[in-house]
Amino acid sequence: MSLFQFTTRRLVSQAYCGLKASSSRKHKFCMEMARPSSNMADFREVFAKAKHIVIITGAGVSAESGVPTFRGAGGFWRKWQAQELATPEAFARNPSRVWEFYHYRREVTLSKHPNPAHIAIAECERRLSKQGRSVVVITQNIDELHRKAGTKHLLEIHGSLFKTRCTNCGNVAANYKSPICPALAGKGAPDPETEDAAIPVEELPQCEEDGCNGLLRPHVVWFGETLDPDILTEVEKELDICDLCLVVGTSSVVYPAAMFAPQVSARGVPVAEFNMEATPATDRFRFHFSGPCGTTLPPALARHETEIIS
Repeated sequence: MSLFQFTTRRLVSQAYCGLKASSSRKHKFCMEMARPSSNMADFREVFAKAKHIVIITGAGVSAESGVPTFRGAGGFWRKWQAQELATPEAFARNPSRVWEFYHYRREVTLSKHPNPAHIAIAECERRLSKQGRSVVVITQNIDELHRKAGTKHLLEIHGSLFKTRCTNCGNVAANYKSPICPALAGKGAPDPETEDAAIPVEELPQCEEDGCNGLLRPHVVWFGETLDPDILTEVEKELDICDLCLVVGTSSVVYPAAMFAPQVSARGVPVAEFNMEATPATDRFRFHFSGPCGTTLPPALARHETEIIS
């Protein structure tokens, strides 16, 4: 299953609301989804009753912490867009350049901190778990800011900047070294005039498993690669049981994540979108709250007056 593909059953689920309504109830549901509400009081009533909440997050959440998104106009590192470097082919051609790019991203991210949206999500998870309710975060982000904020039930579908995978033995390991290897110290400047460091392969990050010494790569999902089927299985399970879904800071254009919330909405589960602007999926959702996630999300997830805290 690639970054741009999902199962046929899920494709049908996503399209169902717009293509077919076999009953007046389904037809009414589709019509209602065309006009998302921004009534926070109504959302809070739904939130207070939810037992299994899925929160899908994207680059917009991290952008509010100052993490570069590398998407859209101006999203360049030196003279390349991320899509030109985040591929197996780019790594095979020039592992030094790709490692410079990811070293830069690692160093920038290490200096960033969770913002009020990350913190509100983590606090909500802790609070609701004491009430027998669950919160799971499905994130497209690779910066681990949710983890740093304290989120426990986290599915990182695109991997992590702070994990490596050996191209020889396949071992995956956490790695928070700064720099990740001596040869990358001071490298990775994003200025377009910066020359490639042209680091020899043997000086790039190497596997530390006994007797391996294979070349390491970032443990992230690159364009054209498959997502971890075990993580996707967990994602599918959570989407199937959730009774409320939040979409936070995502453009809803990167697949398969762009399909997750629409497929939940198609079976009648309330979906609330928190984003700076409307997205291609907005009209499929029950709620839409425009503005910075760090401003809109904390009051949405704050303790409801009906909650009983033991």
